[in-house]
Amino acid sequence: MITTFVMVMMLVIEYLNVKTKGDWAHRLRKSPFLQIVLAALMGIIPGCLGTYTIVSLYSHEVIRFSALVTNMIATSGDEAFVMFSLFPEYALLLNGIILLIAIGVGVLLMFFGKRFEFFCVAPGHLVVHEHEIEAHSHKRTNVFTNLKNLSFIRALLIGGVLLFLFGLFMGIFSHEHFDISTLTGAQPQHEGHDHEHGINWLKITYILVMSAAMYIFLTSSDHFLEDHLWGHVIKKHFMKIFGWTFGALLLIAFLSQFYEVNQWISENMWMVLVFAVLLGVIPESGPHLVFVIMFFQGLVPFSILLASSIVQDGHGALPLLAESQKSFFVMKAINIAVGLAAGALGLWLGF
Repeated sequence: MITTFVMVMMLVIEYLNVKTKGDWAHRLRKSPFLQIVLAALMGIIPGCLGTYTIVSLYSHEVIRFSALVTNMIATSGDEAFVMFSLFPEYALLLNGIILLIAIGVGVLLMFFGKRFEFFCVAPGHLVVHEHEIEAHSHKRTNVFTNLKNLSFIRALLIGGVLLFLFGLFMGIFSHEHFDISTLTGAQPQHEGHDHEHGINWLKITYILVMSAAMYIFLTSSDHFLEDHLWGHVIKKHFMKIFGWTFGALLLIAFLSQFYEVNQWISENMWMVLVFAVLLGVIPESGPHLVFVIMFFQGLVPFSILLASSIVQDGHGALPLLAESQKSFFVMKAINIAVGLAAGALGLWLGF
């Protein structure tokens, strides 16, 4: 599901770039501050989908490294759903504080962190072919003509969307969320109930995204599908993103067999702070919820939750790890420094 979403977002970016002759990306590139604000707002959206979008923009050279770091600081992944369920007032406060911190760090990087632009992915991701601009900008493609002269690639892509939607409705594909009951000791929730209070926003989002993909598959020219989507997005990105994502999740699943939430956390909150920040390096939703539950039970102060939320990114950083390992580790190093500073200040102030 992660790989599919990233692929479709990359496709949409390619499509918009061709349709607008690259103007939308050019305008966003010209305004680093707008990039930072957009990245921060996408980051505070609960879940990982906003972060996936920002990673896609970064991998296509539309936004800078400063905006990427801003987004990763602002996001809390799936944990945001849990926090809004357990303590919405503190969740709002936390998101407000993180939003300000993320924008502040992004602005500092915008002015003083240009050396980090070296860690951007290789140039040349966005390509507009002159002979296709007219077809995409001024000529409406006939859907019936495309279906009548159905190419193999178009049929494969349309079939893939239909199979994915079928699997989504049948429950074959599902985005796994951490079960709070394993930590709180509460009875498992009813099968149809989730973070979103009965509305599966994740499924709705995927349906909208796949509908957009279907529209592009039906209306685009054969050249766009074969050269941009198949030749660029799928051939160059699919296996790399899928491999890194699968490998990281497999490693985390293996290590989780030996991981237990122990009661070693005592009066030494400074060690808890360090542990929370180091745990935040893991690009996975689940382990970080330990601190959400501990805050809910009054075992750790707000500053520990703040530090954990700043450093961890849920699944959002997995596509970045696939696209640019240097960007991933430098971003994480900056987030660790910011998380430690914010958590230490909070502990020193007593909140």
